[in-house]
Amino acid sequence: MTKVNIRLAARQRRQARVRKKVLGTGERPRLCVFRSSAHIYAQVIDDEKGATLAAVSSLSPALKDSLKGLKKSEAAKAVGKALAEAARGQGCQKVVFDRNGFIYHGRVKALSEGAREGGLDF
Repeated sequence: MTKVNIRLAARQRRQARVRKKVLGTGERPRLCVFRSSAHIYAQVIDDEKGATLAAVSSLSPALKDSLKGLKKSEAAKAVGKALAEAARGQGCQKVVFDRNGFIYHGRVKALSEGAREGGLDF
């Protein structure tokens, strides 16, 4: 196995371990984060229905232009605020945070802080 495959397998193990405990319901959906090397993606998911209630990323057309020139962590915070706005539009005030196997640090932490500032409770 290459170094990248080992790292990916470790994240997938952490993801499965967290996912066993974190489940999104109708009244408390799951806020799931995915971080690539260049972008960050976040969704609010109701696992009981199997439906995505809101999704925002750093590639979203509404945000893409406003994120130019920002650092990655600043962009993540803006994505978190936009996601909170979209989720509140769907009637979600409380969520369960799913870091998706990523360490709660840097961009993942910035996104969660932005979502809290935007009005989500977790």
